[in-house]
Amino acid sequence: MVNRRCRPPATMVVSSAYGEAMAQLSGRQLAELVDPSLNALGVKYMLDPETGAIGKAAGYPRGFPFYMAGRGGVLGDVDPDVIYAAFMFFDKELVTSAWNQGIAVEGPGPASRRYAGAADAWAVANMKPSADLPRFTELARKIVDGVDSAGLTLFAGLRALGLPSGEVERAYRLATYLRELRGCVHMHAVRAQGLTALQAMLASSHGERMAGLHGYQPPYPDCSHLVAKRERAEALTDELMGDIYDAVLTGGERAEFHELVRGESSPLGQ
Repeated sequence: MVNRRCRPPATMVVSSAYGEAMAQLSGRQLAELVDPSLNALGVKYMLDPETGAIGKAAGYPRGFPFYMAGRGGVLGDVDPDVIYAAFMFFDKELVTSAWNQGIAVEGPGPASRRYAGAADAWAVANMKPSADLPRFTELARKIVDGVDSAGLTLFAGLRALGLPSGEVERAYRLATYLRELRGCVHMHAVRAQGLTALQAMLASSHGERMAGLHGYQPPYPDCSHLVAKRERAEALTDELMGDIYDAVLTGGERAEFHELVRGESSPLGQ
């Protein structure tokens, strides 16, 4: 433990100023600071080959079927158009094909539970218990439980899955729920700017690459004139997420959550 009385006065002033600044951290600022890290963390299990191996072992075809059925299965046995609406950024033909192939294996409910289990397996393999992890879990759960789910369909479906009992599994699952929360909010922000999913992707950096990864085929339209709208959609997403953080967390909790996600000793390993 550091003996604070041995610190030079200048260090104490800087530390105090930093602490005061963090205590004044707004929800909007918190969103800008932590959401990119939570997004990067929450997607890791989806991209991990081990998740694909779990699907393959259960009989899912290669590619998107396990992803579509696993992530969208929380919505039940629905028409592919519902999944397309909930996922938004994927090409509709890809969604339809992958969803139909995916739910044919074991149905949407089992698929969603298996996919959530893949997230838990990733957490066990890649995260470690720590003294700060329970506090991250406590604050993350406060956010997840405190959100009014109106209009946030996929997030609501995932939240209804509940949480596992293991320490690292529970913390990671909450990180994935927070990622889905922002994703749902972002969809509203994109539509509010009058953008289609394809336009929003093509107006971003690496736009054509992202469009291809989401199943869209070239040639792609020139969307360079829509960059400002896409930037406004990003800003609106931060604003709306900030409103959520402001409503659910106190100023001190916002500062603490920032440190738990982005601090040098973050239990998330960011």
